[in-house]
Amino acid sequence: MWQTATGLTRVPDVSRLPALPDPIEAPEAVVEMPLPASAHTFYLGGLFVLAVLAACYVAGEILLPVVLAFVLKLLLQPAMRLLEAVRLPRLPAALVTIGALFGLLAGLGTALSGPAADWAGKLPHSVSRIEQRLSLVKRPMDILLGFTRQADSLMGSPATAGTASVEVKGPGLADSLFTGTRNLATGVFSTSLLLFFLLVSGDKFLRRFVEIMPRFHDKRRAVEISQHVECDISAYLITITGMNAAVGVATGVAMYLCGLDDPVLWGAVAFLLNFVPILGPFVGVGVFLLAGLSSFEQLWQVLLPAGLYLLIHLVEAAAVTPILVARRFTLNPVLIVLALLFWHWMWGVPGAILAVPMLAIAKIICDRIRPLMALGHFLGA
Repeated sequence: MWQTATGLTRVPDVSRLPALPDPIEAPEAVVEMPLPASAHTFYLGGLFVLAVLAACYVAGEILLPVVLAFVLKLLLQPAMRLLEAVRLPRLPAALVTIGALFGLLAGLGTALSGPAADWAGKLPHSVSRIEQRLSLVKRPMDILLGFTRQADSLMGSPATAGTASVEVKGPGLADSLFTGTRNLATGVFSTSLLLFFLLVSGDKFLRRFVEIMPRFHDKRRAVEISQHVECDISAYLITITGMNAAVGVATGVAMYLCGLDDPVLWGAVAFLLNFVPILGPFVGVGVFLLAGLSSFEQLWQVLLPAGLYLLIHLVEAAAVTPILVARRFTLNPVLIVLALLFWHWMWGVPGAILAVPMLAIAKIICDRIRPLMALGHFLGA
């Protein structure tokens, strides 16, 4: 039925077919979410998930650039389509898109390197000022530490009192910096190379995947899932990036008005921290509180930067985000926190940034595969 005269498999045109019912777009309808009847299915599914997570942990240096390149491909796909609309071939369009991305990042890093270096030079003096301001908190902590040392000395045995201590030295700072720089350069190169080929290939992998599907229903379902993932995740990433940029601009203006030095730097800090939901703003409050302690004398001036940043984040989280993001999908906030903690432990800061997009992709796929609808419903808010 799907063989052409040359013997090649023809991919069906799914745009002419009637759309399948979407459980997300019809909340008033009762959607059945069957659970597996056999307990062996749960056991096998759990073992499969554990095997996948173990592979992600062991092969993190390989899989992290792959996942990051895939997410960046979804983010840059609208720009690719815009360049293709003006008759630009895919190869130069991919080069222009990646060049614009890295040019933007390089320009941002160059603009922020000067203020960051100035604050790094002020760090020793700022630490002494912060310690002086936190003397009321430091005194009880010193008393508690002294009490703990006395308790340890009383509970220690005489035989261990004269035992010589052995100091184990780890790698030095230079070795750690060299290793970190090498790993960062390797990851950036791998991500860039894979992102380039993903942008150039376009929908080739999807076409090959659809061709090997045995039934027409499976072909249509695969195309539908791919379209939803690309549309929803790209729209989510673009929306989140725009909202984070707005938060960064508002934070920079607020820091300028309250008299904090280098407002562009603090706006960039707010922009980057907002990519990590829930945990990022908590870290941001602490960062702006330390900045206020090291810059101002009066108590209200010390608390003003952190208070303004918290107010901006509350407005964004309570009013702007539900209007712009909740129309497409909502995720369980408890699972978001668990995903952030887990992927940060697994892959570090890049894992924390990728946690929410990966969770959203999992929900989109589960919502459109009948045996996994119960899991998709569990992932939702």
